[in-house]
Amino acid sequence: ITMKCIPFSELKTERLYLRRLVESDWEVISYLRTDKEVNKLVKRPNADTKDKAIDFIEKTIEGIDTGKIYYWCISLKTRPDMIGSICLWNISEDRKTAETGYDLSPEYQRKGIMQEAMQCVLDFGFKTLHLKMIEAYTHKKNEPSKNLLVRNNFILNKKRKDRDNKDNAIYEKVSNSSIATGRRDHQK
Repeated sequence: ITMKCIPFSELKTERLYLRRLVESDWEVISYLRTDKEVNKLVKRPNADTKDKAIDFIEKTIEGIDTGKIYYWCISLKTRPDMIGSICLWNISEDRKTAETGYDLSPEYQRKGIMQEAMQCVLDFGFKTLHLKMIEAYTHKKNEPSKNLLVRNNFILNKKRKDRDNKDNAIYEKVSNSSIATGRRDHQK
């Protein structure tokens, strides 16, 4: 059964504009996916050339257009340029579970920006997409990421292991409606 896809929406918070990715973001995508500081605890394909960055953007936009991914460029309301990203992806076939991922340019870290973006995206995931659970895979040594997840009521699931990266820990956040009814849907 294919579940109905909710179209992508741009989101706004007090300070942030979470907008659609565009091809002209390629330089920031390239930076975020190659910078040593941003990627020191992340294993992912880099985008060290304009072609690789544009290829990533095209695949992401295709995923957005087909409802397979919700990917937002984080920008300040006062400046439209991309400073980071946050997404919901790896959406289960029944559209009840998704994974979140995020990155932020180092100069904007430790300012509460990702906290603000995360709260907005969690709200979208649970209230608009009606997800039952959002999970996050983060490196066991990535303290800022783990702190962000814990601050947003994600719980470490010690029983689950990331088959693709033994250094990752898996955190889960169950929707309040699932908690209220006592249900936890873990099937993928």
